[in-house]
Amino acid sequence: MPRGLVRAAASIGAGAACQAALMIGLGLLITGPARHIWPITAEDGVNRGLERLRTSTLTTLSSIGSQMGNTLTVIVVTLAACLALILAPRLSLWRQASFLALAVSLQSLVFLVVTIAVERQRPEVHRLDGSLPTSSYTSGHTGAATALYGGLAVLALTRLRGPWRRVVAAALLLLPLMVGVSRLYRGMHHPTDVLGGLINGGLSLLVVGQALLRDARVSAPVARPVAAETSRPGPRPGRIAVVVNPTATDEGTRDELREVLARHGHREPVFLETTAADPGGGQTAQALGDGAELVVVCGGDGTVRAAADRLAGSGVPLAVVPCGTGNLLARNLGLPLAPAEALDAALGGTTREIDLARVEGDGIPATHFAVMSGVGLDAAMMQYTQEHDRAKAVLGWPAYVLAVPKAMRGPRMRLSVRLDGAEPLRGTARMVLVGNTGALQGGLRLIPDARPDDGVLDLLMLDPRGPVGWLRTVGSLLPHRRRERRKGAGRKGGGQPEFRTFRRAEFTFESPQPREIDGDAVGSGRRLSVEVVPGALTVLVPDLEG
Repeated sequence: MPRGLVRAAASIGAGAACQAALMIGLGLLITGPARHIWPITAEDGVNRGLERLRTSTLTTLSSIGSQMGNTLTVIVVTLAACLALILAPRLSLWRQASFLALAVSLQSLVFLVVTIAVERQRPEVHRLDGSLPTSSYTSGHTGAATALYGGLAVLALTRLRGPWRRVVAAALLLLPLMVGVSRLYRGMHHPTDVLGGLINGGLSLLVVGQALLRDARVSAPVARPVAAETSRPGPRPGRIAVVVNPTATDEGTRDELREVLARHGHREPVFLETTAADPGGGQTAQALGDGAELVVVCGGDGTVRAAADRLAGSGVPLAVVPCGTGNLLARNLGLPLAPAEALDAALGGTTREIDLARVEGDGIPATHFAVMSGVGLDAAMMQYTQEHDRAKAVLGWPAYVLAVPKAMRGPRMRLSVRLDGAEPLRGTARMVLVGNTGALQGGLRLIPDARPDDGVLDLLMLDPRGPVGWLRTVGSLLPHRRRERRKGAGRKGGGQPEFRTFRRAEFTFESPQPREIDGDAVGSGRRLSVEVVPGALTVLVPDLEG
C-alpha cells in the first residue's frame, strides 16, 4: 500500500476519533450539566415561536430546504459530483472526488455514533415531518448538507477561476444554513442540534481535507494543450532531473508528475531518489554533472534546501514540488501545494532569481538555506517534532503545535548579536529567527517585510516574559497588528517582537542552544553566522499575469 495512502488513512482515522469524542462530549454537556443554563433553556421558546410563524408559503419553502439535506438527495448529489470529477476530460480529479465522498461518509458515521451515545428528545411542538427513532442531537440533515455543499464550495474555490468562484462558493455555503433553518421551522430539532450538525459536517471536511487536500492553494490549474505550454516563458525541453524523496512521494504522485512534464514537452526525465544519508545534495550534484538544464525537487523543505545548496550560483533553474510537511519555500513562491499542480504552475510560469542565506556555526559546516533559520524556541519545536515522527506523519504541520508546550519550558537565552560589523547587541531572548522569506502555514507572515529577492535578511527576536508577555507577543504577530510593527521596536516595551534587517550577522550564545535550518534541527551550539547571497538561486514561479 502506498505510503501516502497509509498516512492519509491514519490521519482520517485519528481525526475521526477526535471528532466523535468532541461531538459526544458536546451532546452530553447540552443534555446534562448545561440543560438548565441559558441559552439551552431558551431553545423551547425558539421552537414554539417558529411554530407560531408557520404559513403555507413558509411551510412549502421549508419542505424544499429540508429535502436538500435528506439522505436520498445527499447520496444522489454526491455520486453525481464524484462521477463528474472523475470523468472530467483531461482533469480526472480522483483526489477531489475522494475528498467529497469521504467527507460525506465520515459525517454520516460520526452522526450515527453520536445518536447512539447521546439521547435527546425532539422538540415538544407539532412536527411537520416523520422521523426515525433517533436522537434529536445532532441534525443529520444539516450535517450531511454541510459536508456535501461545504465540500463542493471548497472544490469551487480551489478548482474554478475568476471572481465567480467566490460567488459559487458563497451560494453553496448558504445551502446548509437553509437546511438547518428548515429543520428548525418544521419542529424536527432544537437550535443546538442544528448547530451540532453544522459543526459535525465542518469537522468532517477539515479532517478529510487535511489528509487529502492538505494545504491546497486557492488556485486552479489549467489543462493547456502541449503547443500552448511550449510557447510560454520558462525552460525549453531538455535534460530534466527529478530529485524525489521516496518517503514523501509515492508512485501515484510520480506518475502525475510524469504526465505534467510530458504536457510541457519534457518526455524523458531522470528520477533520482534521496536517501537518509543524502537528502538531496548528492543527487542534485549528479544532475548538474550530467548536464541537467532543469532540476525538479519533490520533497519537503529539507530536501529543497539540500538541492538549493548545490544549485547556488549554477544558474540552473529549480522547480519546487511540495511534498513535505511545511513546504515553506513553495508557499513563499506562490506555488500551489498539490504536487502536480505546483509543477504545472512552475513549468508554465517564468524564472526568478532569489537570494540564499549562507550559514555556518560550531558543528554546522557552511551551507545555504532559502527560507529561515532559528535558535531557541522554534528550533526546540523542530527537534521535538523530529523525535516524534509518527505524530508528524499523521497530523502534518499541526504536529509542530503539539511541540510548543515542551519547547516553552526551555530557559531564556543570553546572547550577543553583531549586525553588519557594528557593535554587538547583548540581551536575552526566547527565540531568534533569521528569515529570507516571511510566510508560514495558514497565511501567517511571521516576518512581514521579508522578501526573497531584496538583497537583505530579516531578523526577528522574541523575549516575552510571563503569560501576559506571551499574550502580547502572540497578539502583535497576528495579521491585524502588522501596521503597528516597526523595525527595531518592541524590546523596551514589554517583550514585543524586535525586527531588524542585515546582510551579515554573527550570533554568540552564553550556553549551547537548539538550532534549526529550514525546519530541520541541526544540533545545539553556541555560535551561528549568517550572510545573504543575493540572487544565488534561479527558481521557476507561476506567471501571475498569465
